[in-house]
Amino acid sequence: MKTRFAPFVLICLFSSSLYSQSSMEGKNVLIVYGGWNGHQPEVFAKKIASWLENQRANVTLSESTASYVEKELMQSLDLVIQHITMSKMSNRESRGLRDAIARGVGLAGCHGGLGDSFRNDTEYQYMVGGQFVKHPGGQTDYKVTISNTSDPVTAGINDFNLKTEQYYMHFDPNIEILATTSFSGEHDAWIDGVEMPVVWKKNYGKGRVFYSALGHSEDIFDVPEVWNLMIRGIEWAVK
Repeated sequence: MKTRFAPFVLICLFSSSLYSQSSMEGKNVLIVYGGWNGHQPEVFAKKIASWLENQRANVTLSESTASYVEKELMQSLDLVIQHITMSKMSNRESRGLRDAIARGVGLAGCHGGLGDSFRNDTEYQYMVGGQFVKHPGGQTDYKVTISNTSDPVTAGINDFNLKTEQYYMHFDPNIEILATTSFSGEHDAWIDGVEMPVVWKKNYGKGRVFYSALGHSEDIFDVPEVWNLMIRGIEWAVK
């Protein structure tokens, strides 16, 4: 009985692993990056592109939001990943991106690359579900608490600690919060105990939007929990 059961389990696990690894296969993904160099946009873009290519996705890299008004390109996409901090795009470009997400293209990103991109574009912020306003204390030690342990994005991921920027954000109450952090009040006493979303997902029209506030520098993605949240969020957004 055991000798028959064990190979069966191994086959199932192997098949499940193959499914997970190829869930992005054939998907058309646009990665748009730029803005403030302090967030290493090219490093992030190439890291994500490398992972996607290993998953056999079709990846297009762009350093310009002008891509958002290329109709043929935008109509061909399954997912947009953006990493642009503190920049500007035209109303037409903003509309091109928002229209694509609203009709069903996924959107994913992290840190300032999605959550602090276009500070004057409130329609864009409405789509993302939040906007960075401050990281009290700069680089600081804090805990990330998984608030929804049953979601496919977070399943099996435990609470974890790290030292990086702790984002204080204005956020949409309609987001589905997957992970949070609490501020100590060490740097700004009046926010002591404030619980802030760190990872969330939401809908925008027919599109899925995934955001993680983690990702200030490349080394943060060496933290397994951070990386797994990112790639699972990408896989969720594209479905």
